Amino acid sequence: MKKVWISALLAVLIWACSSDSSEDPIQKGEEEQPAPVSFERKSMLINWADNIIIPSYESFSSSLSELQTNFEVFQQEPTESNLINLRAAWLSSYKSWQQVSMFEIGPAESVGLRLQMNIYPTDAEKIESFIAGGTYDLSLSSNRDAKGFPALDYLINGLGENDEAIVSKFSATDKDAILAYMGDVLLNMGDLTEQVLTEWKSGYKDTFVNNDGASATASVDRFVNDYIFYYEKFLRAGKMGFPLGVFTGNVLPENVEAYFKADVSNELFLAGLNAFQDFFNGKHFGKNSEGESLASYLDNLNELKDGEDLSVLINNQINTAREKVRALTPFRAEIENNNPPTAMFSAYDEVQRVVPLLKVDMVSAMSISIDFVDADGD
Repeated sequence: MKKVWISALLAVLIWACSSDSSEDPIQKGEEEQPAPVSFERKSMLINWADNIIIPSYESFSSSLSELQTNFEVFQQEPTESNLINLRAAWLSSYKSWQQVSMFEIGPAESVGLRLQMNIYPTDAEKIESFIAGGTYDLSLSSNRDAKGFPALDYLINGLGENDEAIVSKFSATDKDAILAYMGDVLLNMGDLTEQVLTEWKSGYKDTFVNNDGASATASVDRFVNDYIFYYEKFLRAGKMGFPLGVFTGNVLPENVEAYFKADVSNELFLAGLNAFQDFFNGKHFGKNSEGESLASYLDNLNELKDGEDLSVLINNQINTAREKVRALTPFRAEIENNNPPTAMFSAYDEVQRVVPLLKVDMVSAMSISIDFVDADGD
């Protein structure tokens, strides 16, 4: 009987040890696997479309209508006070444009909206020839540098050394031709914007949201590529790098945005940077609320870099870049009055430091491949 009890006790102990070993992988020299990540890309796409992209286009369209109204007032009575009002409406709409410039996907990509609205420097000689000749086709790609916000910049800020001189142009013999050209530029801008907004509302939104997979042709992958491309090529390089001569070795102050209104280039840059960061955080347009976003996606992935949340690092670096730019005088003055423009170069470096966080760390965490080639040599 004693032997039976001993045998039974040994069997229980052997079973217990075997059971513990199979349930505890660390006992077997294995690492505990992380819980699988579950993130609804579709929820993020819905937030982007409904709360950011479409409301941003609606606001921009409204700003163009206000600009058109102020133009019509100036057209009827070209006075200095009406010019000042027209210029204020132009700047307000130009800032609103910074909210939508990054959305070059779908309808905007089809019409090449960004290049239709904001190629700078504008070609003043071409504009003058169109006004003098009275014939032009603003739909041609070869004429993109004679239209949009930069063309209006020349026409309301660059026709004379001061407001009196500019207004005098609208009392000269060619005033009707100048006003007609301005009207055609504005009409072109309004038509393109309305086309893009209508397509978003009438069907493209569903196409965008429902293409919620994880592939090179899916909405998230495509948009993230376009979003980073916008930051790198148009915000960083276009607004700062090219005027600074980062890629050529020669400063080009004439390449700053809004060259003829020399004191607003920083405002336009900061408007673009703010819109870019708000989008990263999923902030609803015109509101304080937020939804699913690239930041929340990274947080869901629990992505760390040097022991810190990657989303926090990206936001912190954008904040650092913003403060550096805020400390500058207008870009044109920085470049023209300083040789070399050391402070602006320093600010540019902080703007540049955001790029690898997005283009390397963020896309790697999200398993997104970059589909464009960096040709700037940086």
